[in-house]
Amino acid sequence: MHSRRLLMAGILAAILFPWLAAGPAAAHHGWRWAEDDNFEITGVIREAKLGNPHGLLYLDVKGQRWTAEVGQPWRNERAGLSNARLVPGTEVTIRGHRAKDPKELLIKAERVIIGGKVHDLYPERD
Repeated sequence: MHSRRLLMAGILAAILFPWLAAGPAAAHHGWRWAEDDNFEITGVIREAKLGNPHGLLYLDVKGQRWTAEVGQPWRNERAGLSNARLVPGTEVTIRGHRAKDPKELLIKAERVIIGGKVHDLYPERD
């Protein structure tokens, strides 16, 4: 009887709190992997994928392939960032925080600037 209750509690916890089972792989989807200092890059969009858990922009920045992690679908929509704005060949400036590992060409975007229009993904952050 005790083991059955334990099993049911484990199943319930997995349903209600799925991130508990995710372990270190889920850590990427926060901000801990990024530097604290603000960072800015300008490049040309090569590919864009908006969707869950967050969107990704692949950029050519002075001959290097960078990845910019943008917001979740609801956040992108709130900021006015859509597939129509993310056309390959478009110049874009990303403001946010780069990966702590300098070998990783990855930036977590707080703001995306296209043609002078600022798409503020995280207005609560500086």
